[in-house]
Amino acid sequence: MMRMGVDLGGTKIELVALADNGDELFRKRIPTPRNYPETLDAIIGLVNEAEANLGETGSVGVGIPGVISPFTGLVKNSNSTWINGHPLDKDLGSRLNREVRVANDANCFAVSEAVDGAAAGKGVVFGGIIGTGCGAGIAINGRVHQGGNGIGGEWGHNPLPWMTAEEHNSTDCFCGNKDCIETFISGTGFVRDFRAAGGEATSGIQIAQMMADGDEFAKQAFDRFIDRLARSLAHVINMMDPDMIVLGGGVSNIDAIYTELPKVLPQYVVGRECRTPVVKNLFGASSGVRGAAWLWGK
Repeated sequence: MMRMGVDLGGTKIELVALADNGDELFRKRIPTPRNYPETLDAIIGLVNEAEANLGETGSVGVGIPGVISPFTGLVKNSNSTWINGHPLDKDLGSRLNREVRVANDANCFAVSEAVDGAAAGKGVVFGGIIGTGCGAGIAINGRVHQGGNGIGGEWGHNPLPWMTAEEHNSTDCFCGNKDCIETFISGTGFVRDFRAAGGEATSGIQIAQMMADGDEFAKQAFDRFIDRLARSLAHVINMMDPDMIVLGGGVSNIDAIYTELPKVLPQYVVGRECRTPVVKNLFGASSGVRGAAWLWGK
């Protein structure tokens, strides 16, 4: 069965069609319209174009920067605000004459990496995305675990664990709370901390390069970052003990994370033992759209 995945982002919509074995059959990206009716038209147009090119119909999954409320059936919490308050899956399904599955884009990332990515074959996979912001998804046996409220994996909007006196009440998050994990370990948070300490950089990648070049100030910032990331992931391990943690987003490209984090994680995990593999994603920016296709299973 051909599976089509759609990644609905704030600036682009991307469709990929996958064969049963995960081989890519078709891919196209277009700008995202800034209103709901045109967004529906754009997705439907991509599906029709893919099917016309390939000469077959397929299933459709869509990853969105938000969730469909299990209570109202309407999209909520999307930063692509024009899709909020609409039954996206039902509207697409009605026009395409088939069921359409919709999931949070971080959950799609976790599914992609669990099905045929860096965590292929693992039963419980936690996918953490560390970029401009910080989010996560959970895949169990290759399927999304979104929970009864539709918010499974909302890791970044919990408080940073085991805060020091200096960290407490030190950051404001767009969600309305203080000291969220996102404000400390996202790329934005990493840079904020470095600048607050007197450094100057525009990205976490730049700070890591400065550290590699021998900058002691950058190394101190990275050590603080790793300690905060370890605390944040230790909470995940203490609660759900996943078989593997896969990291995505721009910050996940800092190779030193994967050598330094395992040295710190056991300090915060119950029992002071931890061998949970924490690995870089396999599919990079393509993981979300591939995961949307795999919402229909392999």
